[in-house]
Order: sequence, then C-alpha cells, then structure tokens
Amino acid sequence: MFGLIGHLTSLEHAQLVARDLGYPEYADQGLDFWCSAPPQIVDDITVTSVTGQKIQGKYVESCFLPEMLATRRIKAATRKVINAMAHAQKHGINITALGGFSSIIFENFNLHQIQQVRNVTLEFERFTTGNTHTAYVICQQVEQAAPTVGIDLAKATVAVCGATGDIGSAVCRWLNAKTDVAELLLIARNQERLQDLQDELGRGKIMDLNEALPQADVIVWVASMPKGVEIDPVALKTPCLLIDGGYPKNLATKIQSPGIHVLNGGIVEHSLDIDWKIMNIVNMDVPARQLFACFAESMLLEFEKWYTNFSWGRNRITVEKMEQIGQVSVKHGFRPLLA
Repeated sequence: MFGLIGHLTSLEHAQLVARDLGYPEYADQGLDFWCSAPPQIVDDITVTSVTGQKIQGKYVESCFLPEMLATRRIKAATRKVINAMAHAQKHGINITALGGFSSIIFENFNLHQIQQVRNVTLEFERFTTGNTHTAYVICQQVEQAAPTVGIDLAKATVAVCGATGDIGSAVCRWLNAKTDVAELLLIARNQERLQDLQDELGRGKIMDLNEALPQADVIVWVASMPKGVEIDPVALKTPCLLIDGGYPKNLATKIQSPGIHVLNGGIVEHSLDIDWKIMNIVNMDVPARQLFACFAESMLLEFEKWYTNFSWGRNRITVEKMEQIGQVSVKHGFRPLLA
C-alpha cells in the first residue's frame, strides 16, 4: 500500500475543505486549533496502471498550514510532519510521499534526528520526498513544451530559480547532461552552493534574479516566492516559457501577458481515472487524472514494489535515478502536464 502526506494551502482553504470532507468540528476553528489537530487519513485511493495492475493507497492530511511557518509556529509545523509520518507507518503503509512543504520542513529542520514518535520508531526507508520524479517531469515539460511555443532549446537560455535546491539542482544536472540547451543561468540565495553547483556542472552563469529573468527564454521556478518579490512580465522575453514548480502554484494568476506561457510544473496526468477525492480539493483542472509528480512517485514505487526512500536527502538526485523513475512513469501511464 502507498501513502500520500499532504496539507492545504491556507487556513481559509483548510476550513472549507474540512466542511466538505465532513469534519465540521474543524471547519470554524482558527490557527491555534489547527496547530494541535492530529493527522487524519481522509481518503482511500485506487490507481490502475495501463499494464492492468491495481494498487491501493491512503491520503494522510497532516493538518499543517503554511501560516504556521509565517507566524513562527515552527514546533507545530515540525510536529505535524513527524506525526503524519508516524500515522502512515502505524497504518501499515509501505511507501509514503511527503508532499508540498512536508519534505522541505523535514530537510530544513533536520527531522531525521527524531526517530521515535511516542510508541512508533520511524523507518525512514518507508518514505520518499518524490523529488526525483518531480525533477524528471519538470525537465520533460521544458523539453516538450518549449518547441510548442516557438523556443528552440539549442539556442535558448534557461534560468533555474532555486538552482541549489533538491529539485533545482537535479533539473540543472539533467539539462546539462541530456539536452543541448545553449545557456544555463543559476539563481539562488546561497552563493557558496551556487559556486559548488557551477563547478559540478562545468558551466552555467551565476546571476541575480533581476539580471537573469530578462535574458531567459525558459524560466524554471522551483523556489519559494520571497515576500515583496514580483515578476514584471514586461521585462520578460517573448516568447517565454515559465515552469511554475512551486507550491501553491500561483504564477499563472500573477503573470498574464501575451507571449508569456506559464505551465504548472511538476504535475502529471494519468491515462486512466484515479479513484479518489483528494485532488478535487486542491483545484486540479482534471482531478480524476492530474496530480503532483511527488505523489505519483509513491504510486510508481508501489507498482514496482520498490519499498525504499527513492528520493531522500539534499542534492543527491542523479540523472540515472531520474531516467529510472521516468521509465516506470511512462510504463504505468503517467505523462507530464503540457497545457
């Protein structure tokens, strides 16, 4: 059995969803209540591969909300992730994906140091961040979508914002090794990590965000959007392909201009309907078919019976692992969202 650990995008969103899912006691409560709310299994899932194989899964709502980080309720946020992992393991789930901020919180706050959660000893090999599949899907979106909007990658400049993160660095490695992209622009806050990435790749220009964006034909955005930072569409090239790999995905609403093509990054479509409710509440256009690539990774690992933390740690994703997960993604009927 596979599992998905997720969370909602805001307190308001959580209150609405709680009412829809039949949890009225959660629906009218404020942030303090959500800080203490335990994880819940709120969906049973059936996925059918194009091979005919069927698997079962469960969605674990962590009850984490981004406002917990914004209001410095760090202990509540970290407790949410660890408790959700323990809840998944306690219910016998073999491999569980940490979705949204869950994996980021796990890495940034070194939660691997916390292995005992009450009477549960966490077995980290039961969990995956899903970042390898996410990085693979974003790279496929770049390669497949660019020509459709009139961009020749062999002549194109690609800017990766968040280049030193787990997904961003993997995207850079793939574009460097598997494509003929003309120029890579590397954007991140940590200059030392940027220099290490540039040395590893043997190429790429380290640039400030405002300097890089007007030069880019393709922008891969896999970083959080800092407060006060806005992208001026007038300053961008046309055509420009912008892959929004963040969560929540909101660049399409912020950037609306002729010639600027915004694509929801790290989203896949399945060839067959998935029996679940959860994607209805995260506003997917086709909730029976579309899902986050990180969630799909746990499904793929269940299909293949690869019960291992396929994606784990920081900046360990290799091109070979991306190719491996990409092959089984195609095998079981997943494809990158291209529209």
